Amino acid sequence: MDPLLAKVIAAACGSSMTALTMTPFDVVKTRLQTQPPQMGLTTLSSSSSQVCCIPSNTSCVRKMSSLARAAHPQELVCLWDHGTLRAERVDGFSDAFRKVWHAEGVRGLWKGVGTTLLIGVPSSTCYMLTYDHLVHVLIPTISPSPSVTPLISGVLARSAISSVASPFELLRTNLQSTPLSPDNPHTLSSVFGNIRSLVRSQGVASLWRGLGPTLWRDVPFSGLYWAGYETSKSEFEKRGHRGAQVAFMSGSISGAAAALLTNPFDVLKTRRQALLMGGAAGSTPLTSLSLLSEIIRTEGIPALFAGLAPRMVKIVPACGIMIACYESIGTLLTKPILDEE
Repeated sequence: MDPLLAKVIAAACGSSMTALTMTPFDVVKTRLQTQPPQMGLTTLSSSSSQVCCIPSNTSCVRKMSSLARAAHPQELVCLWDHGTLRAERVDGFSDAFRKVWHAEGVRGLWKGVGTTLLIGVPSSTCYMLTYDHLVHVLIPTISPSPSVTPLISGVLARSAISSVASPFELLRTNLQSTPLSPDNPHTLSSVFGNIRSLVRSQGVASLWRGLGPTLWRDVPFSGLYWAGYETSKSEFEKRGHRGAQVAFMSGSISGAAAALLTNPFDVLKTRRQALLMGGAAGSTPLTSLSLLSEIIRTEGIPALFAGLAPRMVKIVPACGIMIACYESIGTLLTKPILDEE
């Protein structure tokens, strides 16, 4: 098989497998990052029967930060539970996972998986092919040192792909975090309607409003990940270890380190996109710096690491699965050609 076609198939298989297995963790991560501060729930007494939208003039918001509804600072996080909206706050990864599972079933944990496949598979495939071409063809000719070639290639590849895919990332995020009510069902068509309204009111450029935090998160992550991956893989190979298991271990280790260092930017990205789709009409959009300051002031520095557990649980195996599939499947598909040569 042609090596380029083999790489395309390998990257598509890896990204599909990653999307199918990791979507529940992404849903939980989004919920943890966009829930309101604890004080937002203190106005409810135990006799409130956990009913949403109390008082009646407060909009019921599901999985949305209080920052996303500046006009209603005491809004509640809601679960769609057998036709009834009820207030709920998740406390950590396992609690969030359990509550979504109990209230909304398997479908609740896989919200947005179709869009993730539709958007994520082409995006990840293009990203892997772009990095592969940069690291092996273009960057070595201009890199000051072979040791920084993976870092530069990762930064450039992610910058390009994230910029192109930013509107689709906005769509995917809001499929997992937009308001849900009987009058406004949580569907792909409703989110498209919200995006059309957004474009009409704020222009096409608003679809890229979350790009800054996305680049701050994804570009350093990509550079750190590939630098760590190539280094780890090289160390394993020096000791005589090769194959899919080495790729998986190297990818997982470097993914964990990169995820830890870039989690605050992931929180900013999620908050900005939630704020964009749910902000009060006429309000002035928060810049990334002002949003960062607001989060630290109202919720503390630990809020910047909200969702870290599910993000780590997702990224560590996801990085391992993706790179192991890419390298093992690509090698398998091209092996007959290599053998003939």
